[in-house]
Amino acid sequence: MYITNNPDDPLQLLMGLEVSAVSFARGYVELQFDGPVLRSLSDPSGVYGGREWRFPAPGSLDLMRCYIGKTVDGYELVPDRILALHFGEHRFVIPLDPESSGGPEAAHMVGVDESGQVSVRGGMWIW
Repeated sequence: MYITNNPDDPLQLLMGLEVSAVSFARGYVELQFDGPVLRSLSDPSGVYGGREWRFPAPGSLDLMRCYIGKTVDGYELVPDRILALHFGEHRFVIPLDPESSGGPEAAHMVGVDESGQVSVRGGMWIW
């Protein structure tokens, strides 16, 4: 397991940020923060309030909406396996293995520019 507080790690940008929206699109699920956006191209899973969920199973959308207002207090990155965000006792996991993603990319994160707007000028990371 790779857990880090490395200031050079792009996931460090999410530390201390609150989820402001969870969006569902045809091909992905997106966690929006007041700034950066983390997009899961593979079907995420997680644990919320002790309940396990896996998108798009019944009930998963309701549980994923519960992350709104929660603050990132940790993360894990295991290359080619998982990217996980921690919110206290809750966890949001994006599988990074090629079988789960169905393509060459499993997740994207877009940072913010100098004005605070979501922009690839603020950085874009692909797993």
